Amino acid sequence: MRDRWSEDGAEQGDEDAVLERMRDREGRLTLLGVVLLSLGFLAILFPLVATIAIKAMIGWFLLVAGAMTLWTAFQARDWSSALWAGVSAILQVVAGVYLAFFPLAGLLALTLLMGALILLQGALELVMGLRHRPGRSWPWLIFSGLCALVIGAMVLLGLPDSALYTLGLLFGINLISSGAAFIAVAKT
Repeated sequence: MRDRWSEDGAEQGDEDAVLERMRDREGRLTLLGVVLLSLGFLAILFPLVATIAIKAMIGWFLLVAGAMTLWTAFQARDWSSALWAGVSAILQVVAGVYLAFFPLAGLLALTLLMGALILLQGALELVMGLRHRPGRSWPWLIFSGLCALVIGAMVLLGLPDSALYTLGLLFGINLISSGAAFIAVAKT
């Protein structure tokens, strides 16, 4: 009888089950990969537009979050809770207006934040790739993670001069590497 445990301690049937689930989701993973690739190419073609769009989207998220927090503050029965929730809401709304309606304002801070976020994504994709190593697509996850680490470092090292285009351009490259990784995973 064959041993149920592989060398790395995982059950042999786990890999087969994961591959079977991935085959069931092949179409969705491929679609996700194609969408990410398409958005990535658009971001590379129009980096300033992509940079401003990303910044405006974050601004709108803050506006909505601030409005909901302010509404919740007015519903509170305790004045001290309402006061602090109201202060938090006003800060979110002000930051949201600043990011959503002033196209070039705040790009430096947002570029710094995005660089850190891309570095974190790269580290997480490396971990996923190492955990997925028995499968055939693990090199793509490692490649995507390494690309994200390089992109994150480039974003942080290119500041402040490159804040106008770096965010959109490198985010586009990041989307392309993630899209390619999802397509590769779907085809295994």
